[in-house]
Amino acid sequence: MQKFAASALAFTLFQFSLGAHVALAADATTPVKAIMDATVSNWAGGDSDWQDIFDESKLKDFYSKDFAAKYEAAAQFPAADEDGISPFDYDVIVNAQDACPLEDLKVAAQPPAGNVTEVLATFKKSTCMGSDADYQKTTTVRFEVIQEGGKPVIDDIITIDDNGNPSALKSVMQDLVKQQQQQPTDQQQQPSDQQKPANPQ
Repeated sequence: MQKFAASALAFTLFQFSLGAHVALAADATTPVKAIMDATVSNWAGGDSDWQDIFDESKLKDFYSKDFAAKYEAAAQFPAADEDGISPFDYDVIVNAQDACPLEDLKVAAQPPAGNVTEVLATFKKSTCMGSDADYQKTTTVRFEVIQEGGKPVIDDIITIDDNGNPSALKSVMQDLVKQQQQQPTDQQQQPSDQQKPANPQ
């Protein structure tokens, strides 16, 4: 009886552990779905306003503190003078300046690896541009999601270029800041009146 009870307890603990991992993976999709919903809306056409997936509220709610800090540092050097906000001159999710309404969107969490759960977002972004096979390809974006402050948050966004090379957005933001800080002061992009330049030290 004791052996049976011990086996039953071990099985129960295994089920609980498995259930916790499944729940964690499911929860990991929450911030990704929010960002993908905004991206779908942005490329849907119509009169809806463009949603900044890195605005202050989204940085606080859906991204890790480290990601938010790296974004805020990069945002000191906006990509367009008249913009004064984004360090990017392209949509970092579709990894392009232009896209069609997104089709066949799927968001799926992978099994957790340590404290990171990878969430894959797959979609077609170019179907309206033509019937060629290149326009029908599926794009995959990898979101690295961690638990922070008791909730799942995006810690990095990894895209794949046309040559199959991965690009991590946190590294892109760090490189952008380094490149700007290495320029002579008179050549650095000037932030808006509301923003102060990053400290080059």
